[in-house]
Amino acid sequence: MPVQLLLAEDDPHLRHDLQQHFQRRQFSVQACANGTEALKALASGRYDLILLDILLPGIDGLSLLDELRRGQAVPVMLMSALGAEQDRISGFTRGADDYLPKPFSLAELDARVDALLRRVALDRHPPVAFTEGALCFDPLDQDVTHHGLRAGLTGSEFRLLSTLKAHAGEALSKPFLYQSVLHRPYMRLDRGLDVHVCNLRRKLAAIGAGHLQIQAVRGQGYVLIDMAHA
Repeated sequence: MPVQLLLAEDDPHLRHDLQQHFQRRQFSVQACANGTEALKALASGRYDLILLDILLPGIDGLSLLDELRRGQAVPVMLMSALGAEQDRISGFTRGADDYLPKPFSLAELDARVDALLRRVALDRHPPVAFTEGALCFDPLDQDVTHHGLRAGLTGSEFRLLSTLKAHAGEALSKPFLYQSVLHRPYMRLDRGLDVHVCNLRRKLAAIGAGHLQIQAVRGQGYVLIDMAHA
């Protein structure tokens, strides 16, 4: 089956070039010129990956992302000429999986797209659910529950928690977590992982799983400590 790609980009030249590029890669591409078209496409189809420009006319990209995250965990890569750190943080906070600043090369785009698609392949053949104490990990839904309360994790947050849990008590470096969780190289000014950690802490506390503490380790990265067994 070809990869089902939704491309939302208002620049007609860039949209055409990207559509042609991915069609040459044998992707099935639904190209949209604005947020309204993209919202209709999301309502009528299922996609393996979404490339989403932030500054879309009509419904802007971040609002579209908010709507999408209410019902789907499909990987989303934001594209934008906005270069401020706050714009990237806002995108990650609202559920984006990656952020690609414009202008970008097709080689970099392909590398990041392929990394996200590896996630899709894993999601299609997920391991079985398992329980750690009162916390239940469900790889199919990419979420956890605690005493029946669902956390509402994004795919990146679920992978982050699962990776930290698999190495509980061990400090994991940021370069390792970027590669294994976010599927991209670590860059010093990239705050994406820190945003995911903050969101994960908040969601775990909200379902009463605050005994699982994600602690920063100076000069290294993060470690998961189960205070109930500390």
